[in-house]
Amino acid sequence: MFKTILIANRGEIACRVIKTARRLGIRAVAVYSDADRDALHVRAADDAVRIGPAPSAQSYLAIDAILAACKHTAAQAVHPGYGFLSENAEFAAALQRAGIVFIGPKPHAITAMGDKIASKKLAQLAGVNTIPGYNDVIEKPAQAVTIAREIGYPVMLKASAGGGGKGMRIARNDAECREGFERATSEAKSAFGDGRVFAEKYIEQPRHIEIQVLADSHANVVYLNERECSIQRRHQKVIEEAPSPFLDAKTRTAMGEQAVALARAVQYQSAGTVEFVVDRERNFYFLEMNTRLQVEHPVTELITGLDLVELMIRIAAGEKLPFAQKDVRLDGWALEARVYAEDPSRDFLPSSGRLTRCIAPAQSTCVRVDTGIEEGSEVSLFYDPMLAKLITHGEDRDSAISRMSTALDQYFIRGVSHNLSFLNALIRSARFREGRLSTNLIAEEYTNGFHPADACAQDRALFIVVAAALNRRCLERAAKISGQLPSHERKVRNDYIVIVGAEHHAIEVVPIAGGSDVRYLGESYRVMTDWQIGAPLVHVEINARTLCFQVDRIGVRLRLTHGGGQVDALVCSPRAALLSRHMRQKTPADLSRFLLSPMPGLLVRLAAKPGQVLKAGEEICVVEAMKMENRLCALADVTIKTILVDEGQSLEVDQPIVEFE
Repeated sequence: MFKTILIANRGEIACRVIKTARRLGIRAVAVYSDADRDALHVRAADDAVRIGPAPSAQSYLAIDAILAACKHTAAQAVHPGYGFLSENAEFAAALQRAGIVFIGPKPHAITAMGDKIASKKLAQLAGVNTIPGYNDVIEKPAQAVTIAREIGYPVMLKASAGGGGKGMRIARNDAECREGFERATSEAKSAFGDGRVFAEKYIEQPRHIEIQVLADSHANVVYLNERECSIQRRHQKVIEEAPSPFLDAKTRTAMGEQAVALARAVQYQSAGTVEFVVDRERNFYFLEMNTRLQVEHPVTELITGLDLVELMIRIAAGEKLPFAQKDVRLDGWALEARVYAEDPSRDFLPSSGRLTRCIAPAQSTCVRVDTGIEEGSEVSLFYDPMLAKLITHGEDRDSAISRMSTALDQYFIRGVSHNLSFLNALIRSARFREGRLSTNLIAEEYTNGFHPADACAQDRALFIVVAAALNRRCLERAAKISGQLPSHERKVRNDYIVIVGAEHHAIEVVPIAGGSDVRYLGESYRVMTDWQIGAPLVHVEINARTLCFQVDRIGVRLRLTHGGGQVDALVCSPRAALLSRHMRQKTPADLSRFLLSPMPGLLVRLAAKPGQVLKAGEEICVVEAMKMENRLCALADVTIKTILVDEGQSLEVDQPIVEFE
């Protein structure tokens, strides 16, 4: 067994590998860029080495710098995590030449599976089901249109070297095909340095289901059941679960056996994942093989009881797998939710900044948090916006979902925008609960975007009742201020109006030992809580139902968040509520003449010029953020008056880019 391993990664996955290394008694070495000097993974490791400036191309992708770090720390092996160099055959080969073990597959397997065109051809030879399509490089837009017509729309244009949803576009007609080819090629060149694109038939209402495989250097290969990864947004996974609510035992076995056949065909060694697209009739087709540890590996760990990082390390050290296929268990159900720094109410645009508050749910055998951030951490523009992975386990799917919802309620993050409320609303939706999943679910269910205020309709009364009870608690403390004139002490009333938007809700709150009795719309609510004023989480029992609310003070209002919903409530006396109707509303500034940057990012291309007339739909500029290109187009016919920024400039969110006449 190795004495020292270096983790060539950052953030959550680096912390994850460090935990297993420490349990095995292995010295763990971290690497870091200037942006990560004070990061959690740096402090968690036994040793840490600076490898370059913040841009990943100059640090986490710098092979020479990582090799130098290995030599400096006497690391015998390197775990690449996921992303960055994890599927880079050149990196694996460079380590091999230096006498350092790569904790992953051999370079030939990475090369064979890393190219989507080559891997599809190899899968066909191995007897694996593949999607109909054009398996050679497409050279230009006109050729893409010709091929798409032959395949039949809709088609998926995909970067051969792509991954993580980058370099992928769905085309349903010739115009979308031309545009999609240009965008996929440009994005692939930017992200992977390889602009090759191919095409395949797009499966309508598809499910994304993948098989986890493990293979050692002694010709032993097993599959560890499947993961359902159909809940995606822009081809990036959001919620994963194991097992799939869709597969039966027969399909699971068939998919597992094909995944094993493909692993054997490339003489695979280590953990890997074979991804399939599955249609409504449970027909499945090979998508790609990820020759690394997956982000969603914890759900497999929870249902099998295995530590995949440990097994990767042991395989790399030459050990045999300690079990056979018949020993693989399937225990209960597990869910994983990816917590991102993004704003769901603004089309999921990425967010950056400092985490001013961060309280994670308590971990247990049923709740796990994998993260690389903590309170005070900086969320950088240079890297992926994932903050953490929240994983829950239960005896069945319903219990895993219920535990996930509770844990999301208890996850308190402030300082950056995040998707916690969206995740909670998503898993509580009827379609998700019923298991009617597809990769289109988010696009179909949230056609007008996600707004937390709309996600609390069923529990609206609970928000109003809790707001009134908390406000009464605050007033009771304020009434105890010392130095009050005798016989003129402040009295706390029982009747209130809770104002939510333009709605006025009459409510009565009577204090009792340990809580309040609340009357609202003819119903009685016994609200019991030990909440301390100023605490961000409110654990409350309402009519014997235990709930958790997040609470923020927004001016004179209380903002309550629970179950994916959010309510801003102003609790006041009936007289104050009456007078509030006469308050003038501040009119926001008119910014309709400006194109504002929807996210922090880099202006990589500026297509417009002063005086230029653009038709609706024509490109104005392209902003790159979190490794994705975002094309900003004219919503109507416009004339450019002034260009306010320069190409190559870094942009802040809502920064004006262009002024229209």
